Parts: sequence; structure tokens; C-alpha cells
Amino acid sequence: MEQVKPQQVNGSVEPSARPSFSVVWTPPFIIALLIIGLLAVTSLLTGVYDLNNTANDFSMFWITRVPRTIALMLTGAAMAMAGLVMQLITQNRLVEPTTTGTIEWAGLGLLTVYLLVPAPTLMMRMTGAIVFAFIGTMVFFWFLRSVKLRSSLIVPIIGLMLGAVISAISTFLGLYFRASQALEGWFVGSFSSVQIGRYEYLWIIVGVTFCIFFLANRLTLVGLGEDIATSLGVHYNRLMMMATGLIALSVGIVATVIGNLPFLGLIVPNLVSMMRGDDLRSNLPWVCVIGMGTVLISDLVSRTLVRPFELPVSLILGTVGSAVFILILLRQRTRGGIR
Repeated sequence: MEQVKPQQVNGSVEPSARPSFSVVWTPPFIIALLIIGLLAVTSLLTGVYDLNNTANDFSMFWITRVPRTIALMLTGAAMAMAGLVMQLITQNRLVEPTTTGTIEWAGLGLLTVYLLVPAPTLMMRMTGAIVFAFIGTMVFFWFLRSVKLRSSLIVPIIGLMLGAVISAISTFLGLYFRASQALEGWFVGSFSSVQIGRYEYLWIIVGVTFCIFFLANRLTLVGLGEDIATSLGVHYNRLMMMATGLIALSVGIVATVIGNLPFLGLIVPNLVSMMRGDDLRSNLPWVCVIGMGTVLISDLVSRTLVRPFELPVSLILGTVGSAVFILILLRQRTRGGIR
């Protein structure tokens, strides 16, 4: 595992920002990339639309299949990465956008934009989702800092309760203003509507990934607590705001373009942590790759299980994620991690 090596800079301790690419480009990681490539090719060739019997098969391939596959990969990386950062800065393996209410806040932001603007553009909806996701995440972090919790299990319970309250508010507003159709479309996370012109904003996730990679060591110090991080010369509040902004940006974009994808940020970081430990910088590429693979596999299952119809990907992720959530709880209870 890569170690964080502090450096003395102007009387304060700064973590080393040099990436260790030798830690990333290992034979298992290259094999994982090849598997992702194979899954991506399978996704490109899977679908009800017959590419061989249509004159415009090549154009339809670029209009629907390629954007959908790219959206699957970027979305998987974004949600898994958001879960990893949230677990790091809260020091709780049960925290991710679904269990903190962040995704519900993003849905409330989308609904608010629909209520204020009759026909909002994709950028307007995305802005509303990002702003509300940022506010919701800050509210959750503020609550954790204000209340002393005796059990790590209480943290996701509080997040789920907060998310339920926000979801209830969204449902009430949707029914009262007759805008529940927009809310229902967001709640069912599906890639069936992805095509050229509707997924391009997901490329912002690549920039978010690089930002998190180069802030990895500082975010690791933030996860140690405000007192320790401040004593090591790290601007705790500034980094918390930056981390929250990156999380909100990722969740807001995914919520706007795709919808609700539950438990993805819970499954992937915990699997990587069990295999590789808790180093953020060396784990981040693995989290992104396994997140891509998880969403690609879920989408392939959703398209083939009841073919020619298609199940929402959120249904597959919710079913598997809830089972993983229970297994993590049982595993921590066996080890004495939950009191």
C-alpha cells in the first residue's frame, strides 16, 4: 500500500502530491481494464435494435449504443468515487450518497427547477441538482460534527432518515403542483433514454476524478479529524468544502442525466477496501474501474433478463446493494465494529 509521506513546507506538514503510477499499473489492474473493455464491447453489441438488418445501422450505433456505453462507464466511476470520498472523510464504511440523503436532495433540486421554470434545459436542471446536493451534503456533515455518536451504525440511519424526509417533501410538492411525473422519471434510474446530446455533461466526471486524485493525500488527513488535520497544517474547512463540492458535482450530474442509482457508492469502495486497504490515491483507479464494471454488468442484466423489455438499472443495483449493505453490517458486528 502506498504511504502518505509528509513534507515540511513553511512550517507546516504537507502531504506528498506525487502520484505513484507504479502502484496503479500493476498486472491485476491491467487485467481489470481488459475485462472492462470486454464488457464495453458486449454492451455495444447488446440491444433489441438489429444492426444487421437496417440500412442506417451504423448511424444508430453511434446515436444510441456508443453514448449509452460511455454513460454507463462514467456514471459507474462517478457514484463509486463519490461513495469512496464520503466514506473517507466520515471514517464510516456505511456512508454513500444513498445513505446520506444526498441523492434525495439532488432530486429535490431537480423538482424545484421544474417548478420555477416551465421547460428547463438540461443545464438548468443540472445546476439545481448540484446546488441542492451540495446543501444536503453540508447539512449532513454539519449534523455529524454537532452530535456525538456512539455507534457507526447511527450515521447511515440518520442519513436514511434525512433522505426519507427530503423524499417526502419532494413527493408532496410533486403531487401538489402536479409535477410528480418528472420526479418519477428521476427516481427510476435507467439508461434507456441516453443518446447523443443527452450524456455529454458526464465527461465532467473525468475532471472531477483528476481533482480527487491530486487531493487524495490531503483528503486522507481530513478523514483523521479536524484537530489532527489542522495540527498537520491542512486547511480542514476549505478541504471539506472542496470535497463536498466534488461530491455534489458528481451526484448532481448523474441524477440529472440518469437518475437515482442506489448503493453503488456503498458496494464498490467496500469491496476495494477489503482487497487493498484504505489508501485513497492507490484505490481510486480501482474504485473507478470496478464501478464501471458494476454498472456495465447491471445494465447487461437489465437488458437481457426480460428481453425485449428492459428493467431499470436502479432495480438491479438496489437489490444487490441492499444485500451487500446487510452483509457489511453483519461483518462489522462479528468483528465488534458496531456497539
